[in-house]
Amino acid sequence: MSNILAQSELPPNYEGLVKSVNRTANWKERLDAVEELGQWNIPQVIAVLTRVMNNDTVFQVQEAAFHKLKAFGEEVQLPSKKKGELIKGAAKIFTRIKKSLPEGHTYEQFKEKLKKMRTDVYDTYEGEKGADFDAWLEQTWASLTKK
Repeated sequence: MSNILAQSELPPNYEGLVKSVNRTANWKERLDAVEELGQWNIPQVIAVLTRVMNNDTVFQVQEAAFHKLKAFGEEVQLPSKKKGELIKGAAKIFTRIKKSLPEGHTYEQFKEKLKKMRTDVYDTYEGEKGADFDAWLEQTWASLTKK
């Protein structure tokens, strides 16, 4: 009986929200899912939000989960913002993609290939860098050696 009761307390779209919060290639969707889950102060949602707060690759998403948990009265600590590479081996990924393109390729070609091949990396840095993303990515691309 209590299992059925617990199920009925879950948001009607709980499974979809959990899928959204786990979607590594779309930080905006994860942020929206955190916002929606934050309306349900129940153990299952608290567990999901705690995991997101501690593990998401985009600080803005971590921060949103933190604020929702605080609003629930949870004793939580906001993780510190990551410095350096947000995704282990990102520099190698950028270099590999640049090397795979023909000599004399444009920044736009590099950006498109990164987006197609490593949506997770593209999305994480886009979410973290915000309005500075294009300038940062172009500078990163320009600094990569082709050798």
